[in-house]
Amino acid sequence: MKGVLLHGGHGTRLRPLTHTGPKQLLPIANKPMSEYCVESMKDAGVKEIAIIIGGVGTNKVKEYYGDGSNFGVKITYIEQDEPKGIAHAVRLCKDFVGNDRFLVFLGDNIIQKSVSEYAKNFENSDSAASILLCEVDNPTRFGIADVQDGRILKIMEKPKNPPTNLAVTGIYFLSHVIFDIIDRLQPSWRNELEITDALEMLLEEKYKITYYMITDYWKDTGTPDDIIHANGTILDKMNPYFHGEKDSSVKITGNVMVGEGTTIKNNSVINGPVIIGNNCVIDSAHIGPNTSIGDDSYVSKCEISESIVMSHCNIDSKIKIRNSIIAFNSTIVSDQENQDHKTFLLGEGTKIVL
Repeated sequence: MKGVLLHGGHGTRLRPLTHTGPKQLLPIANKPMSEYCVESMKDAGVKEIAIIIGGVGTNKVKEYYGDGSNFGVKITYIEQDEPKGIAHAVRLCKDFVGNDRFLVFLGDNIIQKSVSEYAKNFENSDSAASILLCEVDNPTRFGIADVQDGRILKIMEKPKNPPTNLAVTGIYFLSHVIFDIIDRLQPSWRNELEITDALEMLLEEKYKITYYMITDYWKDTGTPDDIIHANGTILDKMNPYFHGEKDSSVKITGNVMVGEGTTIKNNSVINGPVIIGNNCVIDSAHIGPNTSIGDDSYVSKCEISESIVMSHCNIDSKIKIRNSIIAFNSTIVSDQENQDHKTFLLGEGTKIVL
């Protein structure tokens, strides 16, 4: 089975974070969100992955993943000239896939359950496709499956009046039959080729589609709140470690991960779940819960909770930061104490002087 990872799109709901790079490289628990997809595919036995790239920062994707050897897979890159929909991106992989069955991941989908069993079942089945469904609170945001008595009756894209709350997640097991279907698709009102329309056409033409329910954690990280929520959930389930240094005044509670070369000092408090990367300095600060601090960052005097601070950041201020995402190489400094909680959504290289 081969793998297809969709890494394109403009990430408009995540601006300014996505002005300088693709949203799928935004870190969750100090690791690009799309890397969780690569790991999931590898765990399912996938050894060859095509990454569909397009939009801002495609070179950053190639620089990070390279030929895939550092991740235990072989990676091929396929360009999508403009965002014409998921089905269009899948169609670009026809030559790469050949007659193999394949697994598609949208690069901004986070799942904490192994899909290896689903992959094995699909490879040994006569199904044309298999999809993963998850109950959601806001079904109008997703493709929805109408399921009755264990059978999918209909699949629709973002219906105004959803018949169920069963979202079609961005994880699809497909056979080469899908390419013929996509060739006959008409663009949607968004002028895109929708994968939900392709799946619905499979149903209408009497092809077999099976499904599995995700009862563990799944998140489509389309908004800043989604990313912050996913960050906290993943941190909570990580195995704690401490490879840095701390002085006797430091207090650490809960699930905490600290990288090599990091120093925590001067009455700092770390309230897990928290991850702090390599070569950081945490000085007189209160960090956590549900917070990530990227590599080579300096954090002093502040309180940070429910937030993501990416690598190479400098926060030196008596400020309370909450529900924030602060991108790479950002700076927040102040000589004054701020009692109110602040929320930031800062793009790469931002500098704020309070």
